[in-house]
Amino acid sequence: MTAEIRTIDYSNSRDAADMMMLLDHYAQDPMGGDEPLPQRVRETLIDELQKRSFVASAVAYVNGKPAALVNYVEGFSTFAAKPLINVHDLVVHTDFRGQGLSHRLLEFVENQAAAMGCCKVTLEVLTENVVAKKSYEKFGFKPYQLTEAGGPAQFWQKKIG
Repeated sequence: MTAEIRTIDYSNSRDAADMMMLLDHYAQDPMGGDEPLPQRVRETLIDELQKRSFVASAVAYVNGKPAALVNYVEGFSTFAAKPLINVHDLVVHTDFRGQGLSHRLLEFVENQAAAMGCCKVTLEVLTENVVAKKSYEKFGFKPYQLTEAGGPAQFWQKKIG
């Protein structure tokens, strides 16, 4: 297997199409919501990403085919007074699972974070996504908690609009 990881240039139509194909594949997976991306998202996502310098994406290509995607966002840790990177999406196309591509993409993001002087890399994972959790643990991630008494952090949301 020959794998190449490349940062996505949102202004490049081929890069944008590869990213959207992988993201839609993820959206249709049970762990991604089990539904295709809404049409509005398909029409606006690339333009919106181009407006944000703190968001980036990378695709792993296997023998020239888009096989895996990571979308990541720069944040900031007030406790460390340093930037951080949050892995927002990580998907490996079903045709390419089991080849270590998620770890290759996580290594890529970790290298980007180190070059930026980040204090950490964060991500969210669904409680029932046992396969992903095992993979993340193998890579060195663990549930976040400040103290044992406080327990692990949870990722909550409130939708707007």
